Amino acid sequence: MAIQTARAALPESHSNLVPEAREIVHHPDMVWIPGGTFRMGSDDHYADEAPAHRVTVTPFWMDVTTVTNEDFARFIRATGYMTVAERQPDPQQYPGADPRTLVPGALVFHKPKAAISLDNFRNWWEYVPGACWRSPEGSASSIAGRARHPVVQVAYEDALAYASWAGKDLPTEAEWEFAARGGLDGAEFAWGEELSPGGRQLANFWQGQFPVPALPQELHHGTTPVRAFPPNPYGLYEMIGNVWEWTLDWYRPRHERGAVGHGDGVPIDPCGPSVEHSYDERMPKLRIPRKVLKGGSFLCAPSHCRRYRPAARYARMIDTAACHIGFRCVLRHGDFPVSCRMAAVGE
Repeated sequence: MAIQTARAALPESHSNLVPEAREIVHHPDMVWIPGGTFRMGSDDHYADEAPAHRVTVTPFWMDVTTVTNEDFARFIRATGYMTVAERQPDPQQYPGADPRTLVPGALVFHKPKAAISLDNFRNWWEYVPGACWRSPEGSASSIAGRARHPVVQVAYEDALAYASWAGKDLPTEAEWEFAARGGLDGAEFAWGEELSPGGRQLANFWQGQFPVPALPQELHHGTTPVRAFPPNPYGLYEMIGNVWEWTLDWYRPRHERGAVGHGDGVPIDPCGPSVEHSYDERMPKLRIPRKVLKGGSFLCAPSHCRRYRPAARYARMIDTAACHIGFRCVLRHGDFPVSCRMAAVGE
């Protein structure tokens, strides 16, 4: 049935892109995403979401949830892997930095005690020595009691290493956005046109005024366990909110409409621009490329960072680990375009 649905969702000229039934194997804790053509991006919000454009993605499997702390711990035990946040930073990558500040650590959100200006992210972000996936808020913290929370404080390299160990991959931005929409093509939110239909909160995003909550019921701000909110129509949990998710695509301040068309001119399985487009022009001396994050996090608020939408995207340098960034994996049937694989690693 899933394969028939997938074939029906694609244009007739593209139906051969869906694998035959004998090639499909069930993957535990993953769901089959049928593929199809959809409107990617948005012309109504942040500039980097534009232009909205038609894209086709071929079917694939996706993790039902983000990778959890207990999932990641199994990877660490099996491989002995050390995450980017746990390593000594290379001074050559950070010209002009005080060597005394180049210590293992990661970004941690700290809640201001009073109203502050939203013009400077340093008012609520701090680089904390010792912060890593095991100790998300710093060396005095731990993940005890958070086994089923999404793993955080993982840089792009860490997410890719886990995916490789698991025999999977990270999604492209197009795959991620198609899956997040759950078949609701063009809808504002992953569940429809209203942020909180009937007063229901359907994702873990910031409640109240950011970054200083005003009411007692607004005091909890952090990750929640996976499966805490209803799944989308494809059966995927927390595609919106909770944590941002890494994708394979290099970031560019606007969408490309896609140079590769098939018959009707709609690009199939686009994988973003080349790495050269991803550097931050505001920081010319810091030559660290950026990937696209998707989904928003528990820090997105109606009053700030309205990025709890499928079309929303955010740039993040690949060396960055933070307390609101995680990931999930995909599996593809058939050959992933060599150009996409080379582009994903910057070749």
